[in-house]
Amino acid sequence: MHIIRQFTPNWFTVTMGTGIFSLLLGQTPGPAWLALAGAALWQANIALFALFTLLYTARWAFYPREAARIFTHPVMPMFLGAIPMGLATIINGTVLYGHSAQTALLLWYVDAALSVAIGLAVPFAMVIRQAHKLEQMTAVWLLPIVAAEVAAASGAQIAPHLPGPVAFNLLLGGYALWAFSMPLALSVLVILFLRLVLHKLPHQDMAVSGWLAVGPLGTGALALLLLGHDAPAILAPLGMADIGVAAHGLGLIGGLMLWAYGAWWLIMAAGMTLTYLPRRLPFNMGWWGFTFPLGVFTASTFALGAQTGLGIFTWLAVAQTGALGVLWLMVSLRTLYGALSGKLFHAPCIAHQPEAPHKLAHAQ
Repeated sequence: MHIIRQFTPNWFTVTMGTGIFSLLLGQTPGPAWLALAGAALWQANIALFALFTLLYTARWAFYPREAARIFTHPVMPMFLGAIPMGLATIINGTVLYGHSAQTALLLWYVDAALSVAIGLAVPFAMVIRQAHKLEQMTAVWLLPIVAAEVAAASGAQIAPHLPGPVAFNLLLGGYALWAFSMPLALSVLVILFLRLVLHKLPHQDMAVSGWLAVGPLGTGALALLLLGHDAPAILAPLGMADIGVAAHGLGLIGGLMLWAYGAWWLIMAAGMTLTYLPRRLPFNMGWWGFTFPLGVFTASTFALGAQTGLGIFTWLAVAQTGALGVLWLMVSLRTLYGALSGKLFHAPCIAHQPEAPHKLAHAQ
């Protein structure tokens, strides 16, 4: 019961990192065992997601008042966005490894609904129930926002395998989900850069959070690339061939621009992480922030390579997949040790004493 009481949604970041790594193994050129390993990892990820869903549901069932306090904590509710993002990797694997577009579509409806609900509920709670200060801001603010564009990229991978009317709805839904997420994420990145300039690096407990800035840019680029690639074949039979051609061009150009912006943040995140090395960085679940952002950025690199025909993107993506594999293995082993020892099961929102937002504003 201790594990259930202390279980928090940041555990779903494990399914995000594991899921994206499994998907990349399936598209990395090389020996056949890479795809087999990816499929096995995808199946293991399904088991993890089911276990975490059971534990978190049990927490709400047995400790509803303590579970509800998550919405007053300034950090923990951000990780609710990890739930639909972890599910999205399973959905994509259902297409890649399970070859079942209909199953993927049903799961996608759930994922899209969760993404929209969390993308609205968590920012709303930030406004009316939580206390925040600019100097305490980190890139975890992006987690509930980005889930919708992850769903957009996921829908784009399902659409080509479905009949015309359904594919058309998915295409439109994908662009709507992208717009639901991407502009706000870009706005948060501007504020995040201002916070870093004014208040420098966050506390070492949040050292890895800078990598989360790469996530919305990698996913945003991937969604545009995939939606643009789908558009001509879906729209042409409906008499909208010109729009399909325009969407394809927009996807390639827009995807490349977001990818380049993501490269800037990736280099910045790596540099900021290196500055922490003289100090000992305590391991926590935030270390999974190394994996998913790099993973979706790598997926967009693969997509650029496929659509431009430039080998440099494919080689970069292969190298990034190798780096992700090293990071995933390191973080997985430390997470396994922390889980077995019980040290990683901790719900900070239980002991948190929320400060009223209006009092904080008055103090400032």
